[in-house]
Amino acid sequence: MLPFMDWVLELLSMERTPVHAYTISALLLALLALLFRTLLQLGNSWHRYYVNCQQLRCFPEPPRRNWLLGHLGMFIPGEEGLSLVSQTVATFSQAFVIWMGPFLPVLFLVHPDYLKPITTASTAIAPKDYMFYGFLKPWLGDGLLLSNGAKWVRHRRMLTPAFHFNILKPYVKIFNQSTNIMHTKWRRLVASGSTSLDMFEQVSLMTLDSLQKCVFSYNSNCQETPSDYIAAILELSSLVVRRQHRLLLHWDFLYHLTPDGRRFRRTCDTVHRFTADVVQRRHQALDRLGREAWLKSKQGKTVDFIDILLLTKDEDDQDLSEEDIAAEADTFMFEGHDTTASGLSWVLYNLACHPEYQKRCREEIKDLMQDKESEEIEWEDLSQMPFSTMCIKESLRLHPPVTAVSRRCTEDIKLPDGHVLPKGNICLISIYGTHHNPAVWPEPQVYNPHRFDPENSKNQPPLAFMPFSAGPRNCIGQNFAMAEMKVVLALTLLRFAVRLDESRPVRRKPELILRSENGLWLHLDPLGPSCESRPPHRAPRAIPSPLLREI
Repeated sequence: MLPFMDWVLELLSMERTPVHAYTISALLLALLALLFRTLLQLGNSWHRYYVNCQQLRCFPEPPRRNWLLGHLGMFIPGEEGLSLVSQTVATFSQAFVIWMGPFLPVLFLVHPDYLKPITTASTAIAPKDYMFYGFLKPWLGDGLLLSNGAKWVRHRRMLTPAFHFNILKPYVKIFNQSTNIMHTKWRRLVASGSTSLDMFEQVSLMTLDSLQKCVFSYNSNCQETPSDYIAAILELSSLVVRRQHRLLLHWDFLYHLTPDGRRFRRTCDTVHRFTADVVQRRHQALDRLGREAWLKSKQGKTVDFIDILLLTKDEDDQDLSEEDIAAEADTFMFEGHDTTASGLSWVLYNLACHPEYQKRCREEIKDLMQDKESEEIEWEDLSQMPFSTMCIKESLRLHPPVTAVSRRCTEDIKLPDGHVLPKGNICLISIYGTHHNPAVWPEPQVYNPHRFDPENSKNQPPLAFMPFSAGPRNCIGQNFAMAEMKVVLALTLLRFAVRLDESRPVRRKPELILRSENGLWLHLDPLGPSCESRPPHRAPRAIPSPLLREI
């Protein structure tokens, strides 16, 4: 030790004194302790990795590219990747594991029996995995999509009344209005020679238009003129997808240095300013009038999402903060427009591929509208469209808007066959894989609405079909989405025949939602005179919301 000490002192050009010697000794001991601790941590990590690998050996896995890459680059987000998922599910019909490199396993769950234990587990045991959702946090904050634990439970309980049928009924009129605007634009475009339109572009603007009216009671006229707020939402979705595909930009400190990172912050500010301004002004009006006067002023009127959030209280009689209200409004705008637009675009595509089903839907809707004096779908009509509903559901099975959701379990979860999902692993609830599993759905690639005939589907496990996820964290707005899809589909098939544009092949691309690589282009053939711009025969009646008294 002494010769080594002399060498260190000489290297540092220091004289040998007791103070210097003790200082160097202390530093060396600290370094040795740090090295030992690091080696111990590496040893523990390696042991945990080894044990985890042993536990995962009960799950099959498709052939890897090699030991280093694992399955990286195989299940790419595109047509080829989705086809590979379908092929893998046909071989491994319950679950399988893929490796993102040598150290990160991801468990794909693709059968109702395997999905049930994790989808029914509490949010404390099976929380969302932020590897897939974290990029949305600066935009959406702690809304229902991203929150966990006690906050999620509290917010879910407080928001549930906002999606009660009595609250949703008046929104049907808004769906009609926004669809009428879209159809008027389509007729104008077709008359000018644009017979083929990208459904994703058109329908996304329509769903954003209706959501702004339902959430904020705000009409931006975004289907006809540019809107900074709407443009910001579309840009944020695009930026998040682009970041997902660039591995180096997954680190925040690198991303914020890039042009995309700076644009993301600026665009978030645009969205947050709009939402905060609406919430603040509405809150001030509520404080000024008082709760009772506010409730009285809303009787007989359409109640928007912000109204519900401002009035709701938890079991301790506590309100949501303005920050929480803004986060939930931003979350609903994000989740509500993209998923519904995807579902609508794909059902129009599937009906364009199958004219016989399109014709039958149209006949059903014509029968429904036969005694009406205006082309307006009402709430009561939504339950009178059985075959159209079957077509929507089969499209959601074949082309689910959200292809997968992820969980990272905090405890081991036992499966029905005795296997165990080890805690700490990413579990991918593969909605697409389950919907395309031949052990669950015979001929899964075939579009067949009759699967959802009540007689045919009565023995199907509940988790065989889950376009809106399942369990405690299922989509709170699924009834809103289904109502909007029914209204838009019914009015569209009344007024237009849709045909495939053979010159633009469709290649599926899962991003935040399931899209088509270069858009989803359909030919539109107007079906005679339209009534969408004609005022209804009788004055519209606002539907009062009895829940306001309960909130």
